[in-house]
Amino acid sequence: MEHRQLGRSGLRVSRMALGTMTWGRDTDADEAATQLMAFTEAGGTLVDTADVYVEGESERILGGLLGEVVPRDELVITTKAVARRNDGPFGGGASRGALLGALDGSLRRLGVDHIDLWQLHAWDKSVPLEETLATLDAAVTSGKVRYVGVSNYAGWQLGTAATLQRALPGRNPIVSTQVEYSLLERGVEREVVPAAAHHGIALLPWAPLGRGVLTGKYRNGTPPDSRGASAHMAGYVEQHRTDRATRIVQAVVTAADGLGTSPLCVALAWVRDRPGVVAPVVGARDTNQLLGSLVAEDLTLPPAIRSALDDVSALDLAYPERPMD
Repeated sequence: MEHRQLGRSGLRVSRMALGTMTWGRDTDADEAATQLMAFTEAGGTLVDTADVYVEGESERILGGLLGEVVPRDELVITTKAVARRNDGPFGGGASRGALLGALDGSLRRLGVDHIDLWQLHAWDKSVPLEETLATLDAAVTSGKVRYVGVSNYAGWQLGTAATLQRALPGRNPIVSTQVEYSLLERGVEREVVPAAAHHGIALLPWAPLGRGVLTGKYRNGTPPDSRGASAHMAGYVEQHRTDRATRIVQAVVTAADGLGTSPLCVALAWVRDRPGVVAPVVGARDTNQLLGSLVAEDLTLPPAIRSALDDVSALDLAYPERPMD
């Protein structure tokens, strides 16, 4: 698998990340081990989790596989904080106490002494940004974190955080932002993508397959074994089952037929090679699904097909996102 530089950092990662949001719920520990072996055997290194995934069970399963299945030093582990909450004074959010507590919890569940990339899972309007960013610096200084990033930040939020981190000496720059990005969800191209490019920040797209819709599996209904049929994921998938999505999926299927590949590979190759993208985060319930994504490593979309997909999924930009004539 090809590797890419993570923004303006010295860290290199595989151009596909293994997502673990299903681990501990739809994916048990044995299946997770098989996925991790398949991913690393294909050359993958970047594994993404979060303290909030299945109440921390995703981190626990990943931690149990380190050393047993894959050596710790062969992986780039990224996890996230902010989203986990409870009723205590340090129960969640982006305050100093909550973040440092969350970091210790992640380290404990993962069974490691440091996180390679620690990301703020969401913006917290209730906490001064200066306090949050200073906590990221403290985490790096302590040796518990190597690099820091954010997730689900709007363009102005990303730009503000990146500017503050670069403006003061001794601060640790934001090196990545994890956002939903696919042929069905291109809203980040309005402001997040330009902000990331300006500050040299890597894009890590989550839901690069449009929450599964871009695989084409929902064209004729909802398969009983799909996420769209599950009680806990149906609403998540339904957001992308629209008339616009139907047109885009048909274009993806047509392209896949012409190339002799799967719609999944076409959709994944499209987002993987967008400007600024370093590694889409691909999650799978089982290894067969993951292997279908790994096949995309060998696919580069011809310019004509890429252009057609760009057109059918294009945003309706207006001032000021669209430059004035």
